[in-house]
Amino acid sequence: MATVTDHMANERTYLAWVRTGIAVMALGFVVAKFGIIIKELVPHSPNTSAPLSAAIGIILVVSGGFMQVMALRSFIKNKRSIVSGTFIPSSKAVVISGILVLLIAVLLIVYMVLTL
Repeated sequence: MATVTDHMANERTYLAWVRTGIAVMALGFVVAKFGIIIKELVPHSPNTSAPLSAAIGIILVVSGGFMQVMALRSFIKNKRSIVSGTFIPSSKAVVISGILVLLIAVLLIVYMVLTL
């Protein structure tokens, strides 16, 4: 039997994933604009990282959007299974998101090393 607390826990989890996705998208925006800022601050710099910043920023924004879609899908699936009494925790979305965040970390490390 589904309880209010089950639905509230599902909603809290969903909102946590939404915040994570928004944070990743915001980071992507900052990274994308960072190359432009450096170019403006140092106009005679021989080698700017603006194209690399833009590419990594776009990847991060897309990743954050993907997290939003996964979070919504998981929320709806969990809500239906809670109501029907057949809820079985799934780690698929968590594993995919974890791998995605790890790839983002690697991408940002590579970016930082290349722009030193």
